[in-house]
Amino acid sequence: MRLHAAVVVCSLLLGSTIVIAQAPTDLQTAIGSLGALDYDVRTTAARTVRRIPAAVAVPALQQAAARHADGYVRYRALILLAGFSDAAAEPIMRLSLTDENDRLRQVAYGFYQHRPEPAVQPLLLEALDREESEFVRPALVRALAAHAGDPKVRETLLVEVDRGVDFFRSVVIEALGDIRAQFAVPSLIRIARLEGPLQDDAALALGKIGDRRALEPLAGLQRAASRLLQPAIAAAICLLDVNCSSHQRYLEDTLQFSVETIGYQDLLRAAASSLAALALRGNTTALTTLIDHGVPSTEPARAPIALGIGSIAMRSPDVLLDALMSTRDLDGALLLVRDGFDMLDEDFEEERFFVAIRRTFWESPEGAPRRVVAERLIQTLEF
Repeated sequence: MRLHAAVVVCSLLLGSTIVIAQAPTDLQTAIGSLGALDYDVRTTAARTVRRIPAAVAVPALQQAAARHADGYVRYRALILLAGFSDAAAEPIMRLSLTDENDRLRQVAYGFYQHRPEPAVQPLLLEALDREESEFVRPALVRALAAHAGDPKVRETLLVEVDRGVDFFRSVVIEALGDIRAQFAVPSLIRIARLEGPLQDDAALALGKIGDRRALEPLAGLQRAASRLLQPAIAAAICLLDVNCSSHQRYLEDTLQFSVETIGYQDLLRAAASSLAALALRGNTTALTTLIDHGVPSTEPARAPIALGIGSIAMRSPDVLLDALMSTRDLDGALLLVRDGFDMLDEDFEEERFFVAIRRTFWESPEGAPRRVVAERLIQTLEF
């Protein structure tokens, strides 16, 4: 598509709001501003790019992601490109897997987590020996886990669950739970029985997998484990569909106690993350509990609740929308989502969330509660 007019008028998303973007000069200016130090400038630039017709924006973003002199602009351009089209982004994502820019590799790994491609699997396995960054390696592990249909990948993940520092092992354990890796159940049971910082991760992963072989060891842990481990065990047993209502009630009571009582921040984090795990399986009541306690809370109690809500939003936008439509304080709930996004700082997942919310907006009838909430999310999160 070639634009002859100096101005393109796009009526977009926010009710009757009209977004005016000049092209192509202003598009190039906006792309260059994606790397600005000023947050407001960066945010405005991204909003401008998102609202330019795909036929114009996609080629410019492809060029910027591949060749721009500013590495941060390349990173942001690649994220925005994926928001327009997976197919248009894929060739550059493939090249970015071996790029020197850490941020580009992180985005590429995230892309192939959600869009597994057998042809990139050897590159992911090869990268495992060199990726040591705390913000890049988790994305690589999740991308590998998405390819766990391959025996070599499964074997590698089972090795990684016992290798390296606890932080990296924790990422592997979480990924195994998220993909419901039944092949990892024996290893995870072994880890759950060992006292240490990975017990709660392993217990929660076993619950997510849903294999009843985990019930007996989890029940044994519940009788003997420390107070801090109990929320993860309760959530895991609930996920196995055993006495879920009583275990969820325990989590709700624990959250309320630790919000109201100073000095129980670790227990609060455990309860919030455990309720988040239930919410990610479609348990809207668990998310409503987090929102109801989070809205009136102050720091330090607010942070772990907002973090849990942000993680739910990024992984399951529909669950978030369902809860927001019934919340008593929508403004307060939206601010919790925004705080969670700020803490998570996962730009690629945020962009995927925006794409999902934008789709919901357009597919919902005008005036429908779901469309109204989607619009408010776009406004609050400044997409």
